[in-house]
Amino acid sequence: PKKSPERATQVAAIAELYGVSPSTVYRALNLIHKPHAVHRADRGKPRVLQQAQLERYCELIAALKLRTTNKQGRHLSTRRAIELLEDYGVETEQGLVRAPKGILTRSTVNEYLSRWLLNQ
Repeated sequence: PKKSPERATQVAAIAELYGVSPSTVYRALNLIHKPHAVHRADRGKPRVLQQAQLERYCELIAALKLRTTNKQGRHLSTRRAIELLEDYGVETEQGLVRAPKGILTRSTVNEYLSRWLLNQ
């Protein structure tokens, strides 16, 4: 138990053995017993949108980049593809898909394009 006299004597004995103060031993014990997260609970999941929505937008951006590729292999930038998707939208079989303004960022989209292997 935390406040037992037996624990206090053991801590004092350890402190004397290593030549440190009892408070140093208590501090070391506190560091050992505190749990800490190795990664965030939402690691690998998008925080901006639901995964299905972000995946849909990333597929459309990847398709835009693929359709604008020329013979030299140059294609539309991710930033410009996001602007087109936000400003004008993309016509699909399900109708016009337009992303909300300011939600998608270049770095987020590029990260998920490479993570989901949608990049060229």
